[in-house]
Amino acid sequence: MSFSIAIKFVAACALLTSAMPVFPHVVLQERTATALSLYKAALLVGHGCDGSATNQIRVTIPAGLQRVKPMPKPGWNLSIKKDKLATPYDNGHGVMVTEGVTEIAWVAASKDKVLPDAHYDEFVLRGRLPKEAGPMWFKVFQGCEKGSTDWAEIHAS
Repeated sequence: MSFSIAIKFVAACALLTSAMPVFPHVVLQERTATALSLYKAALLVGHGCDGSATNQIRVTIPAGLQRVKPMPKPGWNLSIKKDKLATPYDNGHGVMVTEGVTEIAWVAASKDKVLPDAHYDEFVLRGRLPKEAGPMWFKVFQGCEKGSTDWAEIHAS
């Protein structure tokens, strides 16, 4: 069983697993993974907002992704939001987990640490996929020095 992993895009962009060409701005490096495996989500940020440097990336963790941990990024402050899980899970050692990471944000610590529009970078997290295969969506908000882009809409398939 495998998962289709994708980022929600504005209506102009299709699912990452779609056969039609798309020109996304934030993409996942690996677009499929096996159920129950540890998945490394590398969010690739290709440019800023209309020429403005990126100073924030915030990702909403999809329901079902377990044991989520972000990778710290030098020069960026990291914050983690936790909430009660809709579906608790066994941690593998007989303990039920009822709270989990629901959002991760990376914010540039200073103006000299922003991601210039002319450069690209990646923001990484990992988590364990659930046993049920199916699509999984990561909503991503990209904040910039001037403006922002909210990659949170689901493309109608």
